[in-house]
Amino acid sequence: MGMPAVYYTADMVRAIPEDRNKYELVYGELLVTPSPRVWHEVVQLRLWAALNSYVERECIGQAFCAHGDISWDEDVLVSPDVFIVPLEEARTLDWRQMQHLLLIAEVLSPSSARYDRFTKRRRYQEAGVPLYWIIDADERQVEVWMPADTFPVFEREQLVWQPAGARAPLTMRLADLFRPV
Repeated sequence: MGMPAVYYTADMVRAIPEDRNKYELVYGELLVTPSPRVWHEVVQLRLWAALNSYVERECIGQAFCAHGDISWDEDVLVSPDVFIVPLEEARTLDWRQMQHLLLIAEVLSPSSARYDRFTKRRRYQEAGVPLYWIIDADERQVEVWMPADTFPVFEREQLVWQPAGARAPLTMRLADLFRPV
């Protein structure tokens, strides 16, 4: 006899005691991933630093790194590796008010690749997130997704992003993002 299926809610996931795993929820499915590898953390922090500097300079948003509590519905609760929230929403200091993310980036790990590429990507597209980057640090490439895309664009040289309201684009060389420690 198998385990009964549980349809999780955001409140149920918030109630899970801290155990160093990452718990997320997409359409009631609990997504559990262990602590990331060191290389994941290095790339994630480099990406956050570049994005944070850019959005502060352009006064267009707030960059967050991995500890968000984003929920569009009761059966969705995600904490992307790096994400940008419009300033108006970030200034509320309330995760529930952060609904219109400008950019989401996930750094792949062996334990998260399926969730990041399929489960979460589809939910981000449905939420209308204008730009989703899937960072494959091992392959040194980035999958670029927009809401209507069926297939990604693969970037191997640089990422360029210029959201509404920005005076200049962010241009990030992938060689810098993936440079050795």
